[in-house]
Amino acid sequence: QVQLVESGGGLVQPGGSLRLSCAASGSIFSINGMAWYRQAPGKERELVAVITKSGTANYADAVKGRFTISRDNAKNTVYLQMNSLKPEDTAVYYCNVESRATMISPRVMSWGQGTQVTVSS
Repeated sequence: QVQLVESGGGLVQPGGSLRLSCAASGSIFSINGMAWYRQAPGKERELVAVITKSGTANYADAVKGRFTISRDNAKNTVYLQMNSLKPEDTAVYYCNVESRATMISPRVMSWGQGTQVTVSS
């Protein structure tokens, strides 16, 4: 079983910045992709950014140029640096991790508990 602990959400004014962190622990032999999703009230959960084990990142069009995803493989941690925040970025942000418990175990997708990001003046 994999546990994901998120931190870094909060209230910020438009144009401000926040940095989210998500640390994975538990039955982890290896971690492949790590990602951030978000879900705004009344909307479906959407992919924000994803990063491969080698560090290749991809972003949703809505956040390109403003958000940066990164990871520390030694710490099993993924980060999301969010700059130039807009009110439409307001949502609960979830981290998502694909991992294996052993070399031969199937891949498992795990979700964090979510952290609220509110962008408002």
